[in-house]
Amino acid sequence: MKKLDKLILALFSILIFLQSVLVICVIAGWIKTETLFTFANIIINGERTSKIILGAEIVLLLCAIKSIFFDSPSESKKAQGILMQNDNGKLLISRTTIENIVSGVVSGFDSVKNVSVSTELDHLNNLIINVNLVVNKTVVIKELTLNMQNKIKEAIKKTSDLEVKEVNVKIKDIETDLNNKE
Repeated sequence: MKKLDKLILALFSILIFLQSVLVICVIAGWIKTETLFTFANIIINGERTSKIILGAEIVLLLCAIKSIFFDSPSESKKAQGILMQNDNGKLLISRTTIENIVSGVVSGFDSVKNVSVSTELDHLNNLIINVNLVVNKTVVIKELTLNMQNKIKEAIKKTSDLEVKEVNVKIKDIETDLNNKE
């Protein structure tokens, strides 16, 4: 949820709460309606106060219209893949397909024992690949990751003609003899 949407929701929640308390107090007889009308007249009769209230009401009205009629993007509406289009039509390459390509490339490295892959698109639709690994204890991590990043970018470019913005590699663990016994 965007910050503006959270702010609008908080504002409306507070206003509805205050309105509910006020209505309950009037109905229960704790506040007399004459007192309420007198207070409203004092607020409304001040010219500066009226302009402030009018401005606030316009802003709240616009916020209400936005909240009611315009849906904000949510995390559940994540893109299911990358849509490409040419003169012949459209092509949707799913996230799973891209992740399988990456897994295939990574499995070609002997020093990798366990791999998990996730993909994401940033706000500019750039492809970002995240790879989590368990590696052999004899591996040179810097060489492995650099080689792996280059091969992943090449494989994605070759198979799908997509440019990869980032390949982020996280080494979760190093396999030791103790890990092999478990």
